[in-house]
This record gives sequence, structure tokens and C-alpha cells, in this order.
Amino acid sequence: MNYLVSFIPLFPFLAAIIIGSLHLFGILEGERCEKTTARIANYAIGLSCLCALILLTTDLLGQNPDSIRVGEWLQVDDFSISLSFITHGFSVKLAALFSVLLFIVTRFSINYLHREAGFHRFFFVLSLFSAAMLMLVLSANAVGTFIGWEIAGLCSYLLIAYMYDRPTAAHNATRVFITNRIGDAGFIAGISLCYFYFHTTDWLEINSFTQQISDNQANLLALCFAVAALVKSAQFPFTPWVARAMEGPTPSSAIFYGAVMIHSGVYLLFLIRPILEHAPLVMALIAILGLFTAIYAYLVGLTQTDIKSSLIFATSAQLGLLFLECGLGWWQFAAWHLCAHAMVRAYQFLTAPSLLVNVANNPIKPVPPILANNSRFYTYALQRFWLEPVSDWILTRPLLCLAHDLSYFDKHIIDPLMGSPAPAVRAISSLAQAEEQKIGAQLNNTDDTFAQGSGLAGKLTQWTASLLNWFETRFVLRGVSKDAIDVGRQLGHIANRVETNLLKPRYLVLFIFITLLVAF
Repeated sequence: MNYLVSFIPLFPFLAAIIIGSLHLFGILEGERCEKTTARIANYAIGLSCLCALILLTTDLLGQNPDSIRVGEWLQVDDFSISLSFITHGFSVKLAALFSVLLFIVTRFSINYLHREAGFHRFFFVLSLFSAAMLMLVLSANAVGTFIGWEIAGLCSYLLIAYMYDRPTAAHNATRVFITNRIGDAGFIAGISLCYFYFHTTDWLEINSFTQQISDNQANLLALCFAVAALVKSAQFPFTPWVARAMEGPTPSSAIFYGAVMIHSGVYLLFLIRPILEHAPLVMALIAILGLFTAIYAYLVGLTQTDIKSSLIFATSAQLGLLFLECGLGWWQFAAWHLCAHAMVRAYQFLTAPSLLVNVANNPIKPVPPILANNSRFYTYALQRFWLEPVSDWILTRPLLCLAHDLSYFDKHIIDPLMGSPAPAVRAISSLAQAEEQKIGAQLNNTDDTFAQGSGLAGKLTQWTASLLNWFETRFVLRGVSKDAIDVGRQLGHIANRVETNLLKPRYLVLFIFITLLVAF
């Protein structure tokens, strides 16, 4: 029975492969095949749910070990990644809860998406997401958790862009996908530091070795995973991405951002609990950002006029409270809060299409007078305090400028130095021209310039000859004249421009980041 845990993510993964393959080859298409697709997805997640409940029962009876190692996935020298699963504790309880919610949403989606053009595509992505989330929750190895983390993010992108012919859906999906890459970078850095400090990526071993590292190392390791958690659970200042995710169908909004995936960041904090308890500064940061998120989401949620936006900001506020509880060390309370919130929010999102009917004639709770009578504050909240534009100005624009500078450096320095060809070698039209370019000869030159070389050696020869010719003409033949003064001034201007560029925020941030990496 111990190995039953490996089947929990396996069943929906097989369903995703079957639905995707049959749809790709045109076997599952149109309304006539909807029942087949629905049965495959429904039975798969139903079996996973049954296995998860059996595993939970055996755990409550005290029959399960802490983890089960199924096999070896990757081994390079002394670095190995095992295929192992957690079979005890909060992970098993959460897997059982998530599998039940996934089963409910899958069943709900069958009728909700009936006759939709992307019916089969939706259930392929939903099955793949189910496998990814169950792998994320149950994996006893950080790499396995990260694989589930990434696949779940990819599925989120695919379902936000479910109506990919709509520019808004495609734009929002891309925006969410790119924002979540920030958290992925933190996760990868955390895994790398785990291997560097402990020579393992197994969660149980990492947590057992926590006391062997210094406070600075614990803070750095905890900070990397905390960044991943903050982004994935849409905490301040990354909160705006989750509102953009509401472009997807209602069932995906319910399971992704109401019940399951949005809680991945909180669950990651539970996984690294011993590390966090050894890093009080990071715990304080998590608590502060959670409090800011709760206040921000509450105020912005008061001005929302559509149901899904109102629900998603209510979700962000509750997630902020969860991070506050984890930052204060209230782990047991946070665990109960997470489970209760996942169930309630899934129900609210699934009933969103009929919510106006269900709450008919129910009075709305009035807004506190201090907020209701403040028109300026209402405008701030309506504009969501301009958090996204400010984030773009602080983070996105410097990165774009840095990318532009690197592209310019690559195009004008690296490519000529390495002899990279221009597009289609400037449209070579004959074999003779191709051979001429290959040997570096320019036999059809009509001017007085030297033959142009190609590759590193040819370019070095060409540049050396040109430099010597220029030096001889300007300085030797003409002597020291006005040209030397002009050259000195030009060099001074170049030095000033370099100094000005180095003082720009993007380069200062880059230098600080490099310094921190070297220091640790």
C-alpha cells in the first residue's frame, strides 16, 4: 500500500497523454467525442482521488512511513535525484483535499464547457494540471516539486489564453507567464543552494541539516524559496498578475486561483518550515508582505464591479493573511486556514455565474464611512494604487534597457568579432560569390579599401591594417595636429558616456546582485 502514492499523480498524467494524443491525431474531435474525453478525465482524477483518500486513511492509522523512494530518476557522479514521495503529514492531507476539489471541478466542467470549441484541449490541460499539482504536493524531492511547479505554471498559461484569438487573453497569459518566471528563478536558486550546502535535494534531508548552516546561509536559502512563494501566491508587490488570470474559463479560475495552484506558495513555506524558523529576518519579511497584501487586496476589492475580480482580490487578501500567519509562526492555524479557504473559494468561483440569482434581495454590507466618503481614496483603489505601472517602471523598464544594451553589444561587437554572417550573407546569389565570401576576398572592389576578411583571424588582420594606416596617415605623415586634439576630446566624451551609463539603475542593480553572489 505504500507505493499507492505513486499512482496518485500517474492516473491524470496518463489521461492527459491519452486525450492529447487522440486529439492531436484527430480521433477526438467535436461534440460527438465529448463523452469519451470527459470519461477519460473524470475516471482518471476519480481514481487519483480514491488513492489519495486511501493513503490519508492509512496515514491517520499510523501505517505510513515519512516517505517512499520509488526509484532513481537521474544520477551524475555524486549528484542523484530520486523519484520519491511524501506519505505522511500535512502533504498527504493536502493531496487528499486537492484531489477531491480537482474531481469536483472536472465533473463541473463537463457540462459547463459543453459544445465549446476547445473542449478537448481544456480537459487535456486540466488533466495535466491535476498530475502536476499532485506531484508538487507529494514529491519528497525539491526537483520533483519544481517539475510539478513548472508544469502547473504552463497549464495556467494555456488556460488563461484559452480564448487565444482574443488579444486581451493572449496578452494577459503572456504577462502572467513572464511574472511567474521571477519566482521560478528564486526556486532554482534555492535548489542550487540546497545542493551546495547539503549535497542533497531531498526535503526531509534538507530540513534535518538546517542547523548545520550559518544564519546568513539560512537567510539566503530561505529568501530564495520565499521569493518563489511570494510570486506564486501573488503577494505584494506581485499581486496584480492574479487579476489578469481571470481571462480563463470559470472552472480553471476556480481550481487554479481559488482552490489549488494559488496556495502552492503557502505550501512551499510549509516544506521549508525548519529553514524559515532558522531565518527570522525572512519570516519577518514574509509577515510584513503578507500584511501589506491583505490590506491592499481588501481596499482594491471594495471597488471591483465584476464577480470574478471581486473574488480574486478576496482570495489575495486571505492569502496575505496566510503568509502573515506563517511569518508569525502560527503553522497549525495556517494549515487549517489554507484547507478551509481552498474549499470555500472553490465553491464561490464555481457558483459565480449564478451568484447574482443566489444573492437576490440580500442587502450589501455597507462600506465603512471613512472610505465611502473619500472620493480621492476611491480613485486610488479603483486604479489599484497603480501597483503594476510602478512595478513596470522599477523592474521592467531597467531590464528592457539592459537587454537593449546587451543586444547592441552582441550585434556590434560580438558578432563581428566571431565572424557571424549577416542574414543570408547579404543575399549571396551565386556560387562564385559564396566562395569569395568564404575565403575573405573581395575581388570586385572598386574603391581603395583593403580586402575584407571573415572570421576572427581575417577581421583581426583587417582591423590591424586599417588601424596602422589610420595612425600613419593622421599622426606620422601629418604630425601632431588638430586631429590629435579632436581624438582626445572624443575619448573624453566616450568616457563620460560610459560613466553615465554605469550609474543607471539597471547597471547598479546588476552590480549589487553580482556583489551579493560573490559575498555569499
